[in-house]
Amino acid sequence: MSFTEFRAPANHLTDTLLPVRPAMIDRASAERIKPGTVEELIASGTAKAMVLAERQALVDGDALWLGDAGTLFNSLQEASGAPPAAVYLGRTLTDAAHPRDTPVLLFVPAAPPEPGTLGVPTSAFWVGFREIAARLDATDTALFIQASAIANWHATHTHCPQCGTPTDIEAGGWVRRCPKDNSEHYPRTDPAIIVTVVGQDGRVLLGGGGPAGSINHSTLAGFVEPGESLEQAVVREIGEEVGVRVSSCQYLGSQSWPFPASLMLGFTAFTEDAEARPDGVEVTRARWFSREELQAAVLSGEITIPSRLSIARSLIEHWYGGTIEDLQK
Repeated sequence: MSFTEFRAPANHLTDTLLPVRPAMIDRASAERIKPGTVEELIASGTAKAMVLAERQALVDGDALWLGDAGTLFNSLQEASGAPPAAVYLGRTLTDAAHPRDTPVLLFVPAAPPEPGTLGVPTSAFWVGFREIAARLDATDTALFIQASAIANWHATHTHCPQCGTPTDIEAGGWVRRCPKDNSEHYPRTDPAIIVTVVGQDGRVLLGGGGPAGSINHSTLAGFVEPGESLEQAVVREIGEEVGVRVSSCQYLGSQSWPFPASLMLGFTAFTEDAEARPDGVEVTRARWFSREELQAAVLSGEITIPSRLSIARSLIEHWYGGTIEDLQK
């Protein structure tokens, strides 16, 4: 039988798709488009603000440090002589470290404050998302990812792409407008497919880049090109990277990965090919694993696979049918 004969009907999805993670932040799009929203929130006395600089955020313990927006804004402005860039991230949807419906702003200062200054506690520290993500709760994870995405966009899109004029920030930090030609510019997200390739015998194909002797193995991935469907990108990328012909594929779920601006779209794919030929550029090694072989290789330290923070791990464990035990160090 072919793989396609085993596929469930289109309305039978619960046991074939990755779990849907609920939103933790109400992005308040209707609120943020009103002129003066950011200024009103800063003066409200109820809004909180996180601080991001050079892709790192201020964290205290196992949580993002959120200061009073008004106090922090004034302190940052006085310290550097310029107001920090401000973006309205939205309102919290659950009661966690902060009450539900708490407005949260992002400040990107010209001069990042040191812990113990400007109201920042001495216990706070600067850290990147990868280093802290496993310790953050769902709300802080969502805030860090959202803040990183919008901050990266602002940092790389300061001028109008049509005429080169510096743009003005509007809509709570979610639009940049050119004052010369009045064109509007919106945050960019780059779609990328990420795939578990499964052979006729049920084995999964994992690969990696960099030195051929490296032990890290993961799913295969690549960016979607203009004018291409997601499924076409799966077929093309897998063919280009490992010389394998995909005969069918299914979408399973997605994960934002804004470092700098990717949206990872997860697929599982089937191939009748048994041989993989890495292109030697993006992929330098590729290997087929049965479930038993993969678990044994991970526990022995022969290979490593992505952490549980990533959609790559979710895709691999979706194929595996459960949790893969990690090597205890």
